[in-house]
Amino acid sequence: MGKIKSINPFTGQLLKEYESYSEDKLKEVLANSEKAFKVWKDYSFEKRSSLFNKIAGKLREKKGLLSTLMTSEMGKPIKEAEAEVEKCAWVCEYYAENAEFFLKDDLIISDASESYVEYDPLGCILAIMPWNFPFWQVFRFAAPTIMAGNTGILKHASNVPQCALAIQDLFEEAGFPKGVFQSVLISGEETDRLIAHNTIKAVTLTGSEQAGMKVAASAGAHLKKTVLELGGSDPFIVLKDADVEDAAMWAVKARMINNGQSCIAAKRFIVVNSVKNQFVQAMVKAISELKHGNPLFPEIQVGPLARRDLAESLFTQVQKSISLGASVIIGGIPPAGAMFTPTILDDVKPGMPAFDEELLAPWLP
Repeated sequence: MGKIKSINPFTGQLLKEYESYSEDKLKEVLANSEKAFKVWKDYSFEKRSSLFNKIAGKLREKKGLLSTLMTSEMGKPIKEAEAEVEKCAWVCEYYAENAEFFLKDDLIISDASESYVEYDPLGCILAIMPWNFPFWQVFRFAAPTIMAGNTGILKHASNVPQCALAIQDLFEEAGFPKGVFQSVLISGEETDRLIAHNTIKAVTLTGSEQAGMKVAASAGAHLKKTVLELGGSDPFIVLKDADVEDAAMWAVKARMINNGQSCIAAKRFIVVNSVKNQFVQAMVKAISELKHGNPLFPEIQVGPLARRDLAESLFTQVQKSISLGASVIIGGIPPAGAMFTPTILDDVKPGMPAFDEELLAPWLP
C-alpha cells in the first residue's frame, strides 16, 4: 500500500499522511454501501430532504474551518473557498427542495390503459473527483445522486484527502445512515478494481481526457454506466465594437478564478487586430495589480497551483511554446515552488502547447 499525502502547496509543508486503503478496508466500504442502499432507497423524499437541509446547515456552521482546510490543502484563495462552501450548501438545499419534482413519474400517452416513466435509484455510484474544486465537485454529484435514492462512494484526488474525509464526516454528522456516503483513500491506478465490483452500478468522473479514457474503458468492460466531464479550452473573443477596458477586466477575472485552475475558465483569447494593443495593455495593467501570496490572507487574489509538479510541468509547456515562436508579454518566469506567475503569451500558433492543450494555470495565450 502506498501513502496518500496532504501537502500545503504554498509552504510545501506535509500536513497529514494516510495509508492507502487495504483490500479488506475497500470490501468493508462496499459492503456498507450495499447495505445502506437497501434502506436508503425506501426513505421518503421528505426524510432525504430533511437530512440534506441539515448538511447545508453543517456546511455553513463550519464554513471557516472547511474553507481554511480547502485553502491549506490545494491553495485556493480563502475568499473563493468560502464562496465554494456556500455554493455547496445551496446545492444541497436546491435538490432537497426540487428532487421530488424532478423525479416524479412522467405520464406517457399510449394505447395502454396507463403508461408512465418511473425513475428508480440504481444503487452505489462511484465518483472520481478532481482537486480544483474539492468540495463543490463532490456536492454537485452527491446532492442529486443521493437525493434520488442512490448511495455514493468518493474517490477524490490524492492531494486532497483531508477534504475527502471532511465531506464524509459532514454526511455522518448530519445524520445520514452509515454507508450512504463514503470516501476511499486510494491512488488513481487502483480505481479499476472498484469499477469492476458488482456493488458499483455506475461511475462519474471529472478530470483529464487521459483519465476519462481509462475510466470509460474500464466501465465499458464491465457494462457500467458513465458520466464524464473532461474540461475544455474555452475561447474569449474580443471584436472591434467591444468596450475594450471592460472586456480586459472580465478576461482577467475569467482566467484567474481559482488561480487559473478552472475547467470552465476562459483559456484562449482571440482579439481582432484593431483593438489588440489596447486590450493587451489593459490586461497587463489588470494582472499587474493582482495581489499574490499566501492564499489564507483574504486580500490575496493569486495563490499557488495545487501542486509543485503542476507548476513545473506548466512552465515546461510555456518554455516549449516560446521555443516554437510564442512571445512573452508579461510573466514567463520559473515557478517558485507551486507559485506560478501570471503569464501572457502572444504569437500563439497551432503546434504549441499554448494552442493545442488545455492548461489549468494563470496564463493567457
